[in-house]
Amino acid sequence: MRKLLLLTFVLLLVVPMVGAQDDEIVIGYSAPGLDAFQAGVMNSVGRYATEKGWQVINQNSPRDAELQANQIEFLIALDVDAIIAVPVDSQAFCASVRRAEEAGIPIYTIDRAPIGCKVNMTVQADNYLGGKQSGEAIVEYLIEKYGEPKGLVLELQGDMGNNVAQLRSAGFNDVIAEYEGIEVVSIPTEWQQEKFFQGTLDVVGSRDVDAIYAHSDAVGTIPILQALEQLGKKIPAGEEGHIFLATIDGTPNCLENIRAGFQDQCSSQPNPDFGLLVNYVEMELNGETIEPGIVEKEGAPWSPATIEETETGLMLNLATTNVTAENVDDPSLWGNAE
Repeated sequence: MRKLLLLTFVLLLVVPMVGAQDDEIVIGYSAPGLDAFQAGVMNSVGRYATEKGWQVINQNSPRDAELQANQIEFLIALDVDAIIAVPVDSQAFCASVRRAEEAGIPIYTIDRAPIGCKVNMTVQADNYLGGKQSGEAIVEYLIEKYGEPKGLVLELQGDMGNNVAQLRSAGFNDVIAEYEGIEVVSIPTEWQQEKFFQGTLDVVGSRDVDAIYAHSDAVGTIPILQALEQLGKKIPAGEEGHIFLATIDGTPNCLENIRAGFQDQCSSQPNPDFGLLVNYVEMELNGETIEPGIVEKEGAPWSPATIEETETGLMLNLATTNVTAENVDDPSLWGNAE
């Protein structure tokens, strides 16, 4: 079955090359799955590339690091001009980085960085800022509830083996660490819905939890609310027994639940503009150098952004938007897009 799947991907990859001009820029894109968020990221790259007259070869390797590695091998064999990928496994991805470097093909990551190697550049949401925004919202709620910053918070972590979850946790915990009266119980989920569900069921079912901070509403909000409903604790804001829910991503589901009162805050990622990375790919293909510093664009929800040197290469961090009931209908939020 694996061989058949790989053969299918070979055919899918070759077809887009037919009719390509010799001077046309062709980039390969590798997704780790195509949920609503990741589909938005892929479409963003495609939009920015199409505006330049470039061709994109899209691939999908749903939560399969080995399949992603094989797909990148195919892209290398096709001699694409550049590769952009969202790593399935940030550490295992480094083998693909080495293979691309050996072939002389620049490689970039989007949404998350590799761990243990350098790529030309990564663009992602400012995950530390997102965690900080959620942490501040929870502290504000606890002060309102108790008159002081105290209480119990359940942190449902993503995969702590990648930098996204690490930063989302760090931003949140750096805020909470300032308040001795707040206790945090942290449960890893590896971004799996069943673990968001079970973690909520186990902790909320046995302790008086005041708030939940989940590293992702793209995979977490639905199972968390299902678990709360099963426990009889899915209670809207403003009513006694409500458990404050804060997340990162800003999916349509998250925004709907804020409107309904079952979720209180999320830090919305600017995924429609993750394709900004294509502009920097173009710079490097033209022999230009990318300089660290602040990037600003008037009216853009991701501005100001920062470019910095990191151990994984250049990093472009796009600002997240703090979303509550007050601004949940803002049309600039990706979760409100038609």
